[in-house]
Amino acid sequence: MLQLFLQLCLAALTFAAPIADETLTTMKADAWQYGTGGGIVGFIVLILDIIVWIELLKSNRPVSHKILWALLVFIFPILGIIIYWLFSDRQKWNSGGYEPIA
Repeated sequence: MLQLFLQLCLAALTFAAPIADETLTTMKADAWQYGTGGGIVGFIVLILDIIVWIELLKSNRPVSHKILWALLVFIFPILGIIIYWLFSDRQKWNSGGYEPIA
């Protein structure tokens, strides 16, 4: 059974190989276009995602809310950032810096 599964996987990979070659040759060298291997826009989105995740970790929200916001930003990077910045009520949950030790 396992051998049949592995043979089917190998057959699927052999059919996918020519398709991958065509997609690589049609890709243009436009760094501003999102989705063509990253580029400048992808790097900016990554930096904004990291800023949102750091802000989430530093906030005093309940853990369940932090996880939901982080998943939203992770699954939908651009739309998630926009939704987070518009609807997250960041001032209410801002920890305001360091907490006193004593």
